[in-house]
Amino acid sequence: MQHLLPGTWEVTHKIGGGRLAIAQFEQYAHLAALDEAIKATPFLAAIVGSDYLIRPDIVVLRYPFHDREINHNPAEPLVNETIARRTAMRAANTTQPLLQASISCKWTLRSDRAQNARAEALNLIRNRKGHLPHIAVITGEPMPSRIASLALGTGDIDCVYHFALDELRESITELNITDAVRSLQTMLDGQRLRDISDLPFDLIG
Repeated sequence: MQHLLPGTWEVTHKIGGGRLAIAQFEQYAHLAALDEAIKATPFLAAIVGSDYLIRPDIVVLRYPFHDREINHNPAEPLVNETIARRTAMRAANTTQPLLQASISCKWTLRSDRAQNARAEALNLIRNRKGHLPHIAVITGEPMPSRIASLALGTGDIDCVYHFALDELRESITELNITDAVRSLQTMLDGQRLRDISDLPFDLIG
């Protein structure tokens, strides 16, 4: 199946759909039906809540393949009317793109912003059907202690990316802020913080 890689991708910050923005993606399409059910039966709102309403800052989409792309060798077709009828990577099965990555952009990381990004990540994990998208945060936060409040730990966010990581590291080293240097090094050694230039490469995995 090497001929299907890397496929057709799109990166955009222009995400329409308001509160139900992620419902336009394959893994979260069921949320639109859930929202309609809540509108028709209001008491469901008290049971279900509204945590599933997420609007990412930047998304990376991946489009499913048409059968002619999959069956590029007519002598050895990979799919037909009876094979692979449910996979979301086949355009014959869905009209919606897959959410490959959800990226939250936080210029700085006050405690509330950090927790907001973590809550969005957990909701993406809990509410999906199928493939989990990459979940990342980009920040310009200058204080390693605040970055650590989001970067440390595993299970929700893939990684935090800093837009000026090398400059930040040089600054706190030059200022000899021991705790900050130690905290930053812990995040780097633990693969929880990377430079923004690493992000495109991490997203193709």
